Amino acid sequence: MTSVKEFRVERAPTDAAPGAGSFVFTDDYSVFDWGKMPDGIPGKGASLCTMGAFNFELLERVGVPTHYRGVGADATPLADAGDPPRELAIDLVNVPDLPHADGEYDYDAFHAAAGSNYVVPLEIVFRNAVPVGSSLRSRAAPRDLGLDRGEWPDEAVSLPDPVVEFSTKFEEQDRYLDRWEADEIAGDADVGELESVARTVNDLLTDRAAEAGFVHEDGKIECLSADGEVRVADVVGTFDENRFAYDGQEVSKEVVRQYYKREHPEWVEAVGEAKARADREDVADWRPLCGVEPPALPDDVIEAAADVYAAGANAYTGEAWFDAPDVGTAVERVRRL
Repeated sequence: MTSVKEFRVERAPTDAAPGAGSFVFTDDYSVFDWGKMPDGIPGKGASLCTMGAFNFELLERVGVPTHYRGVGADATPLADAGDPPRELAIDLVNVPDLPHADGEYDYDAFHAAAGSNYVVPLEIVFRNAVPVGSSLRSRAAPRDLGLDRGEWPDEAVSLPDPVVEFSTKFEEQDRYLDRWEADEIAGDADVGELESVARTVNDLLTDRAAEAGFVHEDGKIECLSADGEVRVADVVGTFDENRFAYDGQEVSKEVVRQYYKREHPEWVEAVGEAKARADREDVADWRPLCGVEPPALPDDVIEAAADVYAAGANAYTGEAWFDAPDVGTAVERVRRL
């Protein structure tokens, strides 16, 4: 798993009812599915938690069920938090192990152990644009998506209509699925309902981003199924889960991804080779096959990324949660890296 959140359990879930717990957001970051990188980005965890809580409360106001219960140890509304929160209180459901043997994942065993309250083992991805770095460029031609051009350009391209895709959540390497396979993997959760919820979330995030001066390019949701009801889970609409741009500059985790591609291509290539080798050898975990460790970020990149996370969260929520430059200044610093 590559999460940079810590997980706390207050009351374990059962087959009959969800439990309760929380995510604690750290300043760690992960790129290219590596997991925890050598350094951290100060304030990142609080900015993600703040944006996540803000978006969950937006979803609740329009009637979208979620697993969100509030922020902090007391599960209070975001408006009652005195300082930027790092802890997101959530409902918990079952997350069984996903067995892997002979190159195959056993989803039947997963669902047999999950019961009626479980995390749906899918990520539902929505795309409003195809920025540089998007995996969609390697899977589809522009004309396949309604664009009147034959090649992908060297800048982001807006799509005429949002695209929704499904990918695996618990496999060691994410892979995209056709609708039939996604429906098989989802269990009792209906794939049509998952898509509908994703489109609603996408519309809300896109509108809020535009109000704050951002362009919402793409993102994802994860969901749980509780007694047949689909609820939005994990965290929603942050600079790690989604790609946002401001004045033509990426302000999401893509800033760090592109830095590694530009300055340390040998590590990025080694990661790709390790993943390919794992596929060939039917190995679940590709990381031990990678012979190159990721270099740490230089101080100026860490400082610029920290400013973007903090300034972006202030601008997106409309509140001065963080002592940070205005978002335009933070974006210009990143643009000069």
